[in-house]
Amino acid sequence: MAPDGFVAHLPDQGHVAQQPFLPAYDHRPGTRPTLMFLHYWGGSARTWDLVVEGLAGRDIITVDFRGWSRSGGLPGPYTLRQLADDTLAVLADAGVADYLLVGHSLGGKVAQLIAATRPAALRGIVLVGPGPAKPPARITPAYGQALAHAYDSAESVADARDRILTATDLPEAVKARIVADSRGGADAARTEWPLRGIAEDICEHTRMISVPALVVAGENDQVEPVDVLVDNLMPCLTGADFMVIPKTGHLIPLEAPAELVDAITAFAPTD
Repeated sequence: MAPDGFVAHLPDQGHVAQQPFLPAYDHRPGTRPTLMFLHYWGGSARTWDLVVEGLAGRDIITVDFRGWSRSGGLPGPYTLRQLADDTLAVLADAGVADYLLVGHSLGGKVAQLIAATRPAALRGIVLVGPGPAKPPARITPAYGQALAHAYDSAESVADARDRILTATDLPEAVKARIVADSRGGADAARTEWPLRGIAEDICEHTRMISVPALVVAGENDQVEPVDVLVDNLMPCLTGADFMVIPKTGHLIPLEAPAELVDAITAFAPTD
């Protein structure tokens, strides 16, 4: 069920199997430009609920990436480029004329690929704890293999959540949502990012981005640390603004939603 004020769009399961089905998304009409939110590896459209609540009156789309949550039954591939194509298809389906992309982690890397194609309707991008354009040295095949097992069970998700993903204490309901979302993906979708997407170097694409950009980092983010973003993203992203939210970890939309709302509002005022 979509949140109050949203119109839910679910995948069309009636298409022939060879067709790339449209992912599920929620659209809350409001003041333009549209804010298109893209979630992290293991997240879903509802990852953004606390941020959306703080953006009353804005035109907002949240999507469940192919292979995750309500889009869990959609066929692969689950590559970065497929997710980018899906995002553009959702925007077209929603009839959006002008928009900004707000991408978190995996969603931030997808947003870079989309922005690199220079869509005419794109006004800017906000990258929240994003996967950097150039993978850091620690991203080795062994690292990817280990990461691919982080969501093997509810217990492993909870361990990753508490030891690595967050730096603040979250309400129990939010903690439970993180576990449910991370376990809700298709097996191939869960492994695509750690085994391939995280290691993909897209710096040459990111250099092609011409719209205004804001990078938001968490001070205590262990997944995409501040120094990694400074060294492995900012040199590929000419002229971008950079800000650090104090005391927060990687799950910025859940740990510091109010601060993120303020950042988005300042960067992307309404018309």
